[in-house]
Amino acid sequence: MLKSPVFKITLNHMLSLPDEIIAPFLAQNQRRVRAIATFEGKRLEFYGAIQKRNGNHYMMFGKRYQKELGIFPKDLFELQFFEDTSKYGVEVPEEFEAVMLTDIEAYQIFETLTDGKKRGLIYAIARYKNTQTKIDKTLLLCENLKKGIRDPRELFR
Repeated sequence: MLKSPVFKITLNHMLSLPDEIIAPFLAQNQRRVRAIATFEGKRLEFYGAIQKRNGNHYMMFGKRYQKELGIFPKDLFELQFFEDTSKYGVEVPEEFEAVMLTDIEAYQIFETLTDGKKRGLIYAIARYKNTQTKIDKTLLLCENLKKGIRDPRELFR
């Protein structure tokens, strides 16, 4: 499995990635990675995309991750990348997986969506803390997919 060495990085609106760290991933066309960030004894695992803008590579690191890790802009923390071997490029909640396995028609429709739309819907379910809410929202998603609704704003109504 492809993995980077642990490296130190600071947050400046986004993560500016060193070329020597990401080169092996890009060489294997791995633009999505699993990452582990550590700061002052706290550990955060997340998935992200290596993006390119103005000749530089970067990765988004949202406010939620910053808060969870307890970092502020300019703080120095450790990061390590691993090859993303997940199916969707994001951790799938058990509740989502269980409901999808019981509704084959909705699952088949879900699989026809773009990878980004799939990840967005999984993130939308994962943000709920309550198990029953995750189940209810996934059931609602399944019903709306079967009704032909594809607009993400309408899928959970």
